[in-house]
Amino acid sequence: MVLGNEILVGKKPLMDYVRAAMLQLNTGSDDIVIKARGNLTAKAVDVAEIIKRELMNEIKVSDVRICSEIVRNREGITRISAMELVLKKEILE
Repeated sequence: MVLGNEILVGKKPLMDYVRAAMLQLNTGSDDIVIKARGNLTAKAVDVAEIIKRELMNEIKVSDVRICSEIVRNREGITRISAMELVLKKEILE
């Protein structure tokens, strides 16, 4: 799911998120935020690494944020790990 410059990683195939991120970067965004929770944090890292590999000299990870979120589910209230990766275009001179 894409909201503004945020990409929320879910259960879709990995390359769907890579395409969404590349589209954001190619249409004028200077940065994107890749967000994931729980077991999907590894997929978010994979998305970021693929983008970095494709755009080697143009993209860098400018920030990594980690936290725990309180989520209500069928079993009650639980804590889930969450992560945000901020990718930023570097200005080439």
